[in-house]
Amino acid sequence: LQQRRGLRLSAPAAIQVTVRDALNQALDEELERDERVFLLGEEVAQYDGAYKISRGLWKKYGDKRVIDTPISEMGFAGIAVGAAMAGLRPVCEFMTFNFSMQAIDQVINSAAKTCYMSAGSIAVPIVFRGPNGASAGVAAQHSQCFAAWYGHCPGLKVVSPWSAEDAKGLLKAAIRDDNP
Repeated sequence: LQQRRGLRLSAPAAIQVTVRDALNQALDEELERDERVFLLGEEVAQYDGAYKISRGLWKKYGDKRVIDTPISEMGFAGIAVGAAMAGLRPVCEFMTFNFSMQAIDQVINSAAKTCYMSAGSIAVPIVFRGPNGASAGVAAQHSQCFAAWYGHCPGLKVVSPWSAEDAKGLLKAAIRDDNP
């Protein structure tokens, strides 16, 4: 009908991308770009991530760049902070940000404060990533939003993307940043 009226049909100006796929693309591009970047967290490797954010990355980059961890946020966040201080660029994924509270000492007292406490001589190029806030079916233990709380902690940069484009660009920028 539109063609009969003289209207032209054209392809969409942009391809629709889900936030999940945008985050996956950002991780893939940064893992490809910089060999110091690696991803660690629960179920990020063989299972492709609890929410499939890391889908395909373990098969592409292997066990040394995409690392499944035990259910011990305190432990793997500490490993990630130490790796960042040693010059690597970890992306530390929490299955939900509620579980970051298990690693609060590493996030706040080790990662966030180190640059200031060292007078700028020690960078901590780490990203703490994961879903945050309410969602259907995740109940009381998974529904808190800690963005504002973490935003009040000196030394942390907190981002809450609105769109797939925001998610991809902000994750790439965070991975390239020299501080948490």
